[in-house]
Amino acid sequence: MTVLLPSGETVPALGMGTWMMAEDPGRRSAEIAALRTGLDLGLTLIDTAEMYGSGASETLVGEAVAGRRDEVFLVSKVLPSHASAAATVRACEASLRRLGTDRLDLYLLHWRGAVPLEETLEGFSALLDAGKIRHWGVSNLDLDDMRELTALPGRCQTNQILYNLTRRGPEHDLLPWHASTGIPVMAYSPVEQGRLLNSPALASVAARHGATPAQIALAWVLRLPHVNAIPKAGSPDHVRENARALELRLSPEDLAELDRAFPPPAGPSPLAVL
Repeated sequence: MTVLLPSGETVPALGMGTWMMAEDPGRRSAEIAALRTGLDLGLTLIDTAEMYGSGASETLVGEAVAGRRDEVFLVSKVLPSHASAAATVRACEASLRRLGTDRLDLYLLHWRGAVPLEETLEGFSALLDAGKIRHWGVSNLDLDDMRELTALPGRCQTNQILYNLTRRGPEHDLLPWHASTGIPVMAYSPVEQGRLLNSPALASVAARHGATPAQIALAWVLRLPHVNAIPKAGSPDHVRENARALELRLSPEDLAELDRAFPPPAGPSPLAVL
């Protein structure tokens, strides 16, 4: 399964997130093994950020992909406090050093702050011209922000947002707008950091498929052709479990049961963030 970017490039529908990785030295070997297992399974989109562990996550990712960089669609993010034109370039260069690479495949504004979007896009443009990033996008932008962004020069490739069964607000207006514009969405925390996994409805659907609740939660996010999912998995076994979600296809009965347990939005709501 893949998702089409506005550039015409396709990326894996299921990737790997790294938020809260590299925080416990005792888990480092398992986390690196998890990322390498994901690459072996074709989960070649890896998402990180300068904020994660104050750069430690990027360093860990760099170690995990060493010698395999060309297999990876590598994503990182700039903090809004670093998002002026010049500071965006400096932040990206620091991320590249930690990651041990000469370019990012996708560089995102982590969320909108006080810096005007025009200034951040100036930084992205300079990085594109220098070959230090291949594409740019955003994260945690709501519909009004996206409309403002897309009126500016340049081509946004994705909007990374919080989206899962308990965070369905984007379905009212943001996701339809993304589908209509061809700009995909990248869903972070697709299992709500594990809080979804005790749901009786998920257990019921999982039983019908011989799957786990986590796999059903991921398959639900991946049902939409313009949505990626980037769950974090800290062990090889957890990565293998996630990868099996790609084999699942939810039936109308499954989707109806999940709708009853997790109703879709009745109207607009502010974009949730974690």
